[in-house]
Amino acid sequence: MNIRFLNPFVEAAYEVIAVETGIKMQRGELNLLHSDYITNDVTVIISLVGDVEGNVFYSMNQQTAVALASSMLSEHIDSFDSLAQSGIAELGNVITGRASIKLSEAGFEANISPPTLLTGSGAIISTLDFQRLVVPMDSELGRIEIHLALRQSVSTGKKASEIATPPSPLPN
Repeated sequence: MNIRFLNPFVEAAYEVIAVETGIKMQRGELNLLHSDYITNDVTVIISLVGDVEGNVFYSMNQQTAVALASSMLSEHIDSFDSLAQSGIAELGNVITGRASIKLSEAGFEANISPPTLLTGSGAIISTLDFQRLVVPMDSELGRIEIHLALRQSVSTGKKASEIATPPSPLPN
């Protein structure tokens, strides 16, 4: 996984969560993993295709998910019901959408899939030959872990050093 794909997701998470909930997140220590991913209580899964390809997982325990959904909706939610589920899935969608815009601004187009919400801990998800960079984000509402299993598409022909360089204009 190219470490330069990290910043668009961290920046997007800070921005979106601050706007949606009014809270600030604190990034924890990064971990690079080669193993399968074992889910937490709540995991939002979004795929990217294009110049950057792979999957992003937003993982948290159910208490954090309920607290985030309550904060987003400005109302008390007692359980991880359909409204809370929709809110958490949309939170992952908006963060990934914002990150894909930031990637595009750096010259890498990436389209995102609709979010998939997986509930229940212990499911094993293989990212196959993708390494995962795990970014813990802590707040007063709990921890969200962002798992980035991304790579540069082989078909783009771009080098890793070109990530921060805008693309040249296309010839007419």
